[in-house]
Amino acid sequence: MSVGDGPAPVSRDRRGAGGASHEIWVTAASPAVIGAGAEDPTTGSLTVPPPRLGTRIRINEFLPGHLDDRGLQSPVHRTESIDYGIVLDGQITLLLDDEEVTAHAGDIIIQRGTDHAWANRGDTVARVAFILVGGTFGDDVLEALPADVRESLMTHGPRDGAAAKGEPA
Repeated sequence: MSVGDGPAPVSRDRRGAGGASHEIWVTAASPAVIGAGAEDPTTGSLTVPPPRLGTRIRINEFLPGHLDDRGLQSPVHRTESIDYGIVLDGQITLLLDDEEVTAHAGDIIIQRGTDHAWANRGDTVARVAFILVGGTFGDDVLEALPADVRESLMTHGPRDGAAAKGEPA
């Protein structure tokens, strides 16, 4: 069943901050309820992570030349989710605690609840499709993370968690 064919239902133009995001679809839970209506689930609250145990797909555009003094384009953040990032155009650098990985068009990055940030260090727009799947940290992961890790998670957008408090994330 097709609901529509056209531009993304919800777009946030943040070109002044170095990018844009286009919300494609969101589910509230998994397994997802598949309804027959034409309602648009992207018209609700816009958050970075998916709903708890739900899913979200969006396309982010990272413009070149918008790095902060640390060389980052996004805040350092962590979500309790599995994130599949498919680089559609350009190149994007994933910054982790102890390494950087630069991905090019056609590459796929899988994020599993790690602290990370993004930076377009190239000279063209980087477009990345993100498929986010809400999850739960396993006990083995929780043992390796600070006891208060869930208090610093990004639950809405770049202004919550450690980033909102002005703390290093």
